[in-house]
Amino acid sequence: MANKTSFTPDEWKQLLEGVMMAGIAVTAADPSGLWGTLKETFSSAQSMTSGKSGSSELIKALVADLETSEGRGVAREGLKEQLQGSKATDIRTKSVDALRQVAGLLETKAPQEATAVKTWLMGISQSAAEASKEGGFLGFGGVQVSDAEKATLTDIKCALKI
Repeated sequence: MANKTSFTPDEWKQLLEGVMMAGIAVTAADPSGLWGTLKETFSSAQSMTSGKSGSSELIKALVADLETSEGRGVAREGLKEQLQGSKATDIRTKSVDALRQVAGLLETKAPQEATAVKTWLMGISQSAAEASKEGGFLGFGGVQVSDAEKATLTDIKCALKI
């Protein structure tokens, strides 16, 4: 079973960033204002921690590290380096690309757990997409998942090869 010691520090950082990128990609695809963004961010965080109860030791290790201030700091610093100054469309593209790289890393270094981790990442993206209605006014109308979010989910699924 793979865990933190199965990866170099840079690879582990890449995995931590990938967990956060799973939700960021969808949020950037169709920014939904302050409340929508907060809902999507909260939903992503909730989905991340739900991996703690999963059977994958690697997911448990990632969640455990993200629950520490040091782990969150490493991930946030990496996200800042990659995304600072980017527009929403660039953030979406960079996030999907990061998930593609994470998928490759998982297939190389943790093939036994790759499917479980990639499915978990897809679940984080899906939760973010479903967290807030898009296109409505004051909570009325709109759709649960916008076309831009659906397209991003499709891109993420392709990037993760699931």
